[in-house]
Amino acid sequence: MDDDFRKAALDYHRLPRPGKLSVEPTKRMATQRDLALAYSPGVAAACEEIAKDPDKAWDYTARGNLVAVISNGTAVLGLGAIGALAGKPVMEGKAVLFKKFAGIDSIDLEVDERDPDRFIEAVAALEPSFGAINLEDIKAPECFAIERTLRERMKIPVFHDDQHGTAIIVAAAVRNGLLLQGKRIEDVRVVNTGGGAAAIACLDLLVAMGLKRGNVTICDIDGVVWKGRPNTDPFKAAYAQETAARSLEEVLEGADVFLGLSAPRVLKAEWLHKLARKPLVLALANPEPEILPEAVRAARPDAIVATGRSDYPNQVNNVLCFPFIFRGALDAGATTINEAMKVAAADAIAALARMEASEVVAAAYGGEAPVFGPDYIIPKPFDPRLILEIAPAVAKAAAASGVARRPLEDLEAYRRELEKFVFRSGNLMRPVFEVARRQLARVVFAEGEDERTLRAVQTVLDEGLAEPILIGRRETIEARAAAMGLRMNFSESVRVLDPNADADLFGRLVPLYQRKVGRRGVPPDAAARRVGNRPTVAAALLLEAGLADACLCGGTGDWLSHWHHAYDVIGKQAEVSRVYALSALILPTGHLFFVDTHLTVDPTPEQICDMTLLAAEQIRAFGIAPKAALLSHSSFGASGAPSAAKMRAALKLLRAHDPDFEVDGEMHADAALVPAIRARAVPDSTLTDAANLLVMPDIDSANIAFNLLKAAAEGLQVGPILLGMAKPIHVLVPSVTARGIVNMTALAAAHANGLKAG
Repeated sequence: MDDDFRKAALDYHRLPRPGKLSVEPTKRMATQRDLALAYSPGVAAACEEIAKDPDKAWDYTARGNLVAVISNGTAVLGLGAIGALAGKPVMEGKAVLFKKFAGIDSIDLEVDERDPDRFIEAVAALEPSFGAINLEDIKAPECFAIERTLRERMKIPVFHDDQHGTAIIVAAAVRNGLLLQGKRIEDVRVVNTGGGAAAIACLDLLVAMGLKRGNVTICDIDGVVWKGRPNTDPFKAAYAQETAARSLEEVLEGADVFLGLSAPRVLKAEWLHKLARKPLVLALANPEPEILPEAVRAARPDAIVATGRSDYPNQVNNVLCFPFIFRGALDAGATTINEAMKVAAADAIAALARMEASEVVAAAYGGEAPVFGPDYIIPKPFDPRLILEIAPAVAKAAAASGVARRPLEDLEAYRRELEKFVFRSGNLMRPVFEVARRQLARVVFAEGEDERTLRAVQTVLDEGLAEPILIGRRETIEARAAAMGLRMNFSESVRVLDPNADADLFGRLVPLYQRKVGRRGVPPDAAARRVGNRPTVAAALLLEAGLADACLCGGTGDWLSHWHHAYDVIGKQAEVSRVYALSALILPTGHLFFVDTHLTVDPTPEQICDMTLLAAEQIRAFGIAPKAALLSHSSFGASGAPSAAKMRAALKLLRAHDPDFEVDGEMHADAALVPAIRARAVPDSTLTDAANLLVMPDIDSANIAFNLLKAAAEGLQVGPILLGMAKPIHVLVPSVTARGIVNMTALAAAHANGLKAG
């Protein structure tokens, strides 16, 4: 690393406070009663239950979600035996990755003990504290005996990630690489350089997946591992072959897979011609591999290459699997992580690479999503779907192999629960998704050529949310979908309509549009041009004409312009005074809804009543009981200002309309969210707990409050959701993501199903 990067790394670890970890309570500790429950005397109740039944520790303590990262510092990254204390930054980093990627609490423990037997005793004594043990950076061959002994003694998973994490990713890469090369694992020959802990684990797992042990040759620092070679440890000896060859060059002839876990430059470019046709070259030494990928491509363009580096395709990186293997093992109450669970993880990783890449992966590559092929045989470490694929596969394998103490009965429900680690909107949107799935609505997407739309539509198809109709040029849409590796079928599951190519269909809609806008200064020739040139107009007309059940438009350009075009065609419901916009924020502490954030500049008391009731109806559709607070600069009559008086008048209208609706005001924002503050102002508030629907006196306060909180609290936006439109149509904001489009599709489709049911 250069000096600038080194300084940045040191500053990162030192500032604003040393280290990368902290401990935070999960329970409220605000009152004396809280403290009594948390510690003495309340804690005795939990202790007594665990004393009677040790399995109750999973219910009353954090043990079931707590992993120890333990090392003695004898083989730290590429630094060697630098000792336990010097290795602590690495172990802290591993603990952070557990939390970041899988929500697992983790503590790093550095044990200053190089004697394997004493190290084993130290770790084994920790079993009551943790749900699993991650051994890290322990040198071979001691690591084999340490892990084996601890697995035999302990009734919780013990996993040496340097061995098995690497093995699982290598197995996934080999699985997909052989698939692309048209080969079967049962038939291939493998040459390994290194023969260390990771190499042996890789070979063992590949053998468990079908590789023949007799088709493996190991080369270490002393040359070929041949049968009878003196001073060979038993782990390497298990792969010793009857051979007269003594050098790497000699054993490469006809090899299908080169698996390097050794040192830089040990594989020479001039030897590559010896490999079989269409070989796999996994050169995994770090930071410099056994051979550089460009050298392989120059000599063997038919080869598929993987390294351990992020600056080349096909990076073998343990973070692809270890958080999610532990997630599945902990959730199933596994007593160990066995071969079946590792194979299941490898197969899940391989299968994910064969799916189209996610929006997150595409964004990291400047919008260019990798497609399954020679340069993309394993997923990227930041693919958020890894947990959704690996953890359920591991939990299922744990149950099938008999090591799950708490087998998961409903894996699909478990997968939905895991979505909270991927899609923060998952819990909020789940009831809406279920309504959308009851009867597939025809949803038209105005911006059918947008890559975000195409990614969203693939998810809509996969999750069974709607029947998509895309507006745009067919050849452009099909070409972009193919380039992105999407699987949608344009002759069956997705309909594409081009306002220019499908002139007959859209031509019949022009008179309808002319009737809608003819008295708004739009002559017939201009109306025809708008239908052909403005996708929002075309999409809204399909909805209005009954050729679609719901519509999404916008996402590019000016939001208000799109809304005006949509409103010109669809209009509002007869029973409402106007259309409003409801926006939701998903925060770490829960959900908040804001109205009106986009449309009503200075609402009257009647309009505030109107928008609040419409918003409450939408919130109930999320399965949430609405609790509305009418906000102001004053609380409960303290000001005679027009805006405060307006909110008081709106409250009277709301209570007259629905006496049972939880609503109160006018009040300060902190009083809305903190019941104790509200109680100090008025003891008889009809609002219980914190409000979840914040109703603002004007568009400025609503929009400013919403965006400030979104930025300050890293809130996730859902919406704006149009309230009061005559038919299900929504206008997307320019910052919308593919997942945001999926959420809005479900909302529109659910609304359409509600209208059909009604």
